[in-house]
Amino acid sequence: MSSDFNIDRFCRILAHQAPDAVIYADSRGVIRFWNAGAERIFEFSAAEATGKSLDIIIPENLRARHWAGFDQTMRTGKTRYGAGDILAVPALRKDRMRISIEFTVLPFHDETDHMLGIAAILRDVTKRFEEMKELRRQLAKSSRLAATSVIGAIGVSGGSGSQDQTVATAGVAAFAN
Repeated sequence: MSSDFNIDRFCRILAHQAPDAVIYADSRGVIRFWNAGAERIFEFSAAEATGKSLDIIIPENLRARHWAGFDQTMRTGKTRYGAGDILAVPALRKDRMRISIEFTVLPFHDETDHMLGIAAILRDVTKRFEEMKELRRQLAKSSRLAATSVIGAIGVSGGSGSQDQTVATAGVAAFAN
């Protein structure tokens, strides 16, 4: 077994076979690299996606906003998402089903600092997003039920005055947090 570490081979394998999507689009937003993770998440093969616009994965109602930000980044070479900030947005699979993704970006510049394109590392977080949405729904429902119970208990106890109102307010606040 050789102890030689080939960084170029490592980088190629990592980029091509990573389970997260790795996508590179040139300065016009044309996909030039699409890895196995992108194939799995978006269901387009590399042959289908390469040479196409990023529009194949951007929901139509978000395209204007996307392209405004993309064009600004191409003009200025700067993005607020380039320092490891995670962006969470809806995206489209090949079957046009919306999914939730999170991603980071890496702007690519030439030797004169001219923008060449942007790489993104993307992850499908649809399952987690749906679970969180359901938990929020259940929490809101529980909070409403708890508030109704606290207010109902005060009404039954015949309380009169601001002390009972304070207890009710504190009870509702406790369940809401």
